[in-house]
Amino acid sequence: MPASMLLTNVRPAGGPTTTVLVRDGRIAVVGKGAKADSVDVVDAGGALMLPGLVEAHTHLDKTLYGMAWYRNEVGPRLIDKIDNERAMKKKLGIDPARQSARQVVLSVGHGTTHIRTHVDVDTEVGLAGIEGVMRTRERYRNIIDIEIVAFPQSGLLVRPGTVELMEEALKMGAEVVGGLDPSGIDRDPKGHLDAIFGLAERHGRPLDIHLHEAGELGAFAVELTIERTKVLGMQGRVTLSHAFCLGMPDPVAVGALIDGLAEAGIHVMTTGPASRPAPPVKRLVEAGITVCSGNDGIRDTWGPYGNGDMLERAMFVGLRNNLRRDDELELALDVCTHGGARVMALADYGLEPGCRADFVLVDAETVAEAVAGRPPRKLVVKNGRIVARDGRAIVEAP
Repeated sequence: MPASMLLTNVRPAGGPTTTVLVRDGRIAVVGKGAKADSVDVVDAGGALMLPGLVEAHTHLDKTLYGMAWYRNEVGPRLIDKIDNERAMKKKLGIDPARQSARQVVLSVGHGTTHIRTHVDVDTEVGLAGIEGVMRTRERYRNIIDIEIVAFPQSGLLVRPGTVELMEEALKMGAEVVGGLDPSGIDRDPKGHLDAIFGLAERHGRPLDIHLHEAGELGAFAVELTIERTKVLGMQGRVTLSHAFCLGMPDPVAVGALIDGLAEAGIHVMTTGPASRPAPPVKRLVEAGITVCSGNDGIRDTWGPYGNGDMLERAMFVGLRNNLRRDDELELALDVCTHGGARVMALADYGLEPGCRADFVLVDAETVAEAVAGRPPRKLVVKNGRIVARDGRAIVEAP
């Protein structure tokens, strides 16, 4: 149930200290006129108020968080990691409901109020991941919103029967159609794009495509995606995740791709990776492209890193893109808040009157300091209710 409260001594987005009235789960008044009226009063102590953090790219179904340490000896290729992960799911006993719940509780403590998660669909796990994450979504619906991408991690066309499973996942309630490296994994870019755009068209769903393909191969996939998006009228409903090819050294080629993405209204997700070419965030935003971010896999069979902290992810995006000025650090945070909100088409997101009361309080002077310092989340509020204090969710993980 939505709730009400009066926040005093709070600084929305680093502005002057003011008072904020939350009524029935929404921000009702900011500043003059915000008064206590049979609601709880919370003294923020001068804390900075940020909109709820948006985790726009993760994999809730396969984190190993809370399980025994996994010794990683996987080969370097993408397909090595995919094949190993598929084998390890059964061997390690990765329960999608239990593990997704653990990551959700961790993320809420860090101030995340919305998650887009890619959930594996393939001929070995079937729909077990979708079912497990859906149970978690229902269990924690009062503290976080979760959007599910039906994701063919092991390939779509190379594993016959996967397209049919994707259809079932969408019928069950997955909100987004996922895709994966149409040339590198399926080795049939036309066929792969036919399949995923066809699913999106039949079910009226947006698309989010993992594109690890680098250089000219990735650029080719981007060009094909731009063409289809425009022809099918899907502007604003397609996201390219990772898009490493946008970090290739040829500025003319990258410029042409950016122009095409902007014209087609295609979004870009970047984690700010340390080891791969990365999309140039500032250049994309200046071109009018919506950029979001996410933690990707958190402590899984692919790698041991990650803690679910989107404020830390904003720092990584800043570091990877050499964002140093205060306004640039504000851009990094915007990628991890409003950027994700636009990609997920969240209604009434933000800190203005009328917006849903999803926000985070941190002890920092400015937004830039919050990104650089990643202070503990003093308070996390979802739909007007406190869901975390001092970096810990009010609910326990299984």
